[in-house]
Amino acid sequence: MLVEHEKLAREAADANEDYHGYLLRLSELELTHRSSNAIIGRIKQAGFPVSKEIADFDFTLTPSLSKPRVLELCKPDWIDRRDTACLLGNSGTGKTHLAIAIGLCAARAGKRVKFTTAALLANHLEEMQKKYQLERVLKSLERIDLLIIDELGYLSFSRTAAELLFQVFADRYERRSILVTSNLPFDEWATVFQGERMTAALLDRFTHRCTILEMNGESYRFRESTGGPPRRSGGNERTTNKAKPDESSTAG
Repeated sequence: MLVEHEKLAREAADANEDYHGYLLRLSELELTHRSSNAIIGRIKQAGFPVSKEIADFDFTLTPSLSKPRVLELCKPDWIDRRDTACLLGNSGTGKTHLAIAIGLCAARAGKRVKFTTAALLANHLEEMQKKYQLERVLKSLERIDLLIIDELGYLSFSRTAAELLFQVFADRYERRSILVTSNLPFDEWATVFQGERMTAALLDRFTHRCTILEMNGESYRFRESTGGPPRRSGGNERTTNKAKPDESSTAG
């Protein structure tokens, strides 16, 4: 208001606009400015490694991937319902791109978003536990509307770290949303969480009301490095109402 009030006052005087109209326009500018700053702040706090947009994702390279279902995840409705989502597929097929793009849409829609890799989050939780600060970290995660956990299965971590990561999944069940990307099918998640029983319990919660997008195919980055265009690859998607761990193993 301090920046714009003189300019708008001159415009209002030239147009014989009444004071109420002038005040309305000035207030609208202030609200627009605050909204823009809030979006910028949420995106910054989310910690995205790069900026990726849905418009830049080439769906023609994965013709079996349902674009409408991806676009549904770009709306905040599933976050309001506290549902979950999972992008499964080979390395380089665009999982992280879509995860970031969906996260950006959520931040612009007013949702608090946090982006992290599975290994970074697990190791951070273990470190905070050693410093007796785990409770503070868990409470901060509770305030996040959408937690994006990238690259589950790419790097291993300790048993303690795996148990703490399981706790995050369990705490968010039907309370907050999670989006996970992984190169592992569900039947191999036990290698990450280092136990069949814990993995079964995690999948039982996580796959409840979960949108699963399968993105298997040849790596875009590999094709580009060899000088050829990315070959069209297959994909699939499905939404589960209640997928049991042994049923979910076909997702990969």
